[in-house]
Amino acid sequence: MKDFPSDQASRWSSDSNIPPQFILLKLERASLIESITFGKYEKTHVCNLKKFCIYGGLHPENLVELLNSGLKNDNQPETFSLKHLVEGKMFPCRYIKIVPVQSWGPSFNFSIWYVELMGTQEWDAVKPCIQWYNAYREREAIRLCLKHLRQNQCLEAFECLQKRTKVQLEDPLLSELHWAMVVKGDYEATEQLLHRAVDNGLFGPYIHSQDYVPEWSRILPCIDEDPCHRPGMRGGHQMCIDTNTETVYLFGGWDGVQDLNDLWSYSVPNNTWTLLSNNTEEEGGPSARSCHKMCLDQDHRQLFCLGRYLDSQHRHTNNLKSDFYMYDIEQKKWHLICEDTAVVGGPKLIFDHQMCLDPEKRTIYVFGGRILSPAPGYPEERGLAVASSSGVGGAFLSEPQFSGLYAYHIPTSTWRLLRDDPSGSPGLGPIEMRSRIGHSMLFHPIERKLFIFAGQRSKEYLNDFFTYNVDTGEVTTVTDGTRRRDPAQIPAAGFTQRATIDHELNEIYILSGLSKDKDKRDDNVKNSFWVYNIVDNKWTCVYRNDSSREKEADSNSKMPGEEPCPRFAHQLVYDHVKKAHYLFGGNPGRSNDPKMRLDDFWSLRLCRPSQSQLLTRCQFLIRKCQFRELTEADPIRAMFYLQNNLSAVVDRTSDEQMAEFHRLTNLLFRTKEQQEEDELLSGKVDNAESTVNSSYRLRSSVFDALARFFPDYMAQPRFSLTDFVAFDKA
Repeated sequence: MKDFPSDQASRWSSDSNIPPQFILLKLERASLIESITFGKYEKTHVCNLKKFCIYGGLHPENLVELLNSGLKNDNQPETFSLKHLVEGKMFPCRYIKIVPVQSWGPSFNFSIWYVELMGTQEWDAVKPCIQWYNAYREREAIRLCLKHLRQNQCLEAFECLQKRTKVQLEDPLLSELHWAMVVKGDYEATEQLLHRAVDNGLFGPYIHSQDYVPEWSRILPCIDEDPCHRPGMRGGHQMCIDTNTETVYLFGGWDGVQDLNDLWSYSVPNNTWTLLSNNTEEEGGPSARSCHKMCLDQDHRQLFCLGRYLDSQHRHTNNLKSDFYMYDIEQKKWHLICEDTAVVGGPKLIFDHQMCLDPEKRTIYVFGGRILSPAPGYPEERGLAVASSSGVGGAFLSEPQFSGLYAYHIPTSTWRLLRDDPSGSPGLGPIEMRSRIGHSMLFHPIERKLFIFAGQRSKEYLNDFFTYNVDTGEVTTVTDGTRRRDPAQIPAAGFTQRATIDHELNEIYILSGLSKDKDKRDDNVKNSFWVYNIVDNKWTCVYRNDSSREKEADSNSKMPGEEPCPRFAHQLVYDHVKKAHYLFGGNPGRSNDPKMRLDDFWSLRLCRPSQSQLLTRCQFLIRKCQFRELTEADPIRAMFYLQNNLSAVVDRTSDEQMAEFHRLTNLLFRTKEQQEEDELLSGKVDNAESTVNSSYRLRSSVFDALARFFPDYMAQPRFSLTDFVAFDKA
């Protein structure tokens, strides 16, 4: 197949745009395929594939999905990695099936201009993979047979097949659990085995796979605390947290009328605010400011502050110096590190940049931000143009300049330019590190990388995502931000989002802010909370607040609400030890009150079921099964068992489980005919001639439910043999 990007006729085209349409490629011989490249026409085309799927395998009727993605509508070839590992082994393919799903033109057919597969056909490499894959399929087929035989109480056949093939259905612990639960009906021993599983942390992978449930809590001041002795309303302030002492520090911001320069600390254990400084400038510290950045050196108990925003009427050459301060927490004293960082090799005066600390090498990294410059004759009005982190902004008439990536070494007090803005100095930095404002930047101390996401550059709203290795200087693109994606699968382009990181869990958290459509601000101040799993390269949205002004009513009252109202220009910090976020203030975006700012304080915990909660859920399944058996043998005993044993493990916070618990009472009054009908409809009895004991089948279904809490490598196959039985189409 040859690539002729200038030839309109050099392509495969489908008859229509109605699936299923596909290309099935048969390779000359089985190969190990690692990636695929799509060529394109020399300019955009409505028939290009906006969405597609790729399948592969050794037989055309038994293919596995290798990729689900889409192409950009441009003329640049694109290469994608294909899934090519199964249980860590290379997956061999003889057939590749390309299935178009959607074209860029909504009513146009599909076209593929050029395809190139990368991998190897070397027989010495492919042969062992085919041998392993065939052996893997044989083993999985036997395991399905073993599962089917055991489910149908054919235990002699099960033992014979397992002994003959030497294939184990599951981990010995689960076999022991099956023997106790299903074969013997020993419910007490079953619960003891589950206790052992919890003690060994075997439910951990299941817990990790569950979605987070957000729990917001309004933090109110202590009853005996002066309600005025806490930070007032503001946006564009800065916060950081000392996880060693559980102390949140807050400085500055914009209250809707003026910049602030008060410094506060909040003790999480004591639930108290402390005013450290009412006017930092009078104490040798920074002047009133917003849109600045702050970071904390926990080990040395030092706060660092850099940058600020100034209206154009206050921008004169003399006051555009980039002052840099450090606050010594132990001495309760500010120190001016430098009057102007630009003079000593650091950034010029900037705002809406990002700053974070590498504690191991005591290095502060500063990236992006808009450079402030004198603007005589161009008066600005706050709130007219670029939305800064305080929700202020300005009508900049000149071409904006952005700052690059800088490193400040604390012990030697020296600055170093690592990457200049590519547009400002061509050739000094890759396009992946275009500077911007309102972005997020986080440092991962184990991977030694900066994670940089989203932001705004002039009128362009970005949602690219890349990393910068602080030791090697290597830039790696995670998402280039140019390919259109479903907004339900990735955060929208943002410029007021707040991000935190948990390097132990390898997760990044992002709370979104203002929509890019500022003309409809009343409808577009929305918050959503996203989790990015670094290892799995996967985004998950765990929280959305799309409500309008009803949710923000009473946002400053003393009565706690269920969740904070939508806002931007807020601040969010994270305690990775206690796994808690803290949110303060922000701008609710009220068009009828543009000066309005918030002073509410919230904590957020992302919850998943704990090991003990899963154990209780398992106990509920087990005791429910025992109760069902008792209703047939001894209804009176079953009633007492329901009231005492089963009731003790009901999760009363779960409406679903409470409703199920109440329905169980009806089982005490069912007729035999009703019971048989329920069993037939639920599949617990296959037919009137079934030889499987009803109690055995009931216990077997509960065992299958319990096995799902264990890791895949320990459990029996998730599928059943009957899942592969299909009726003849005729």
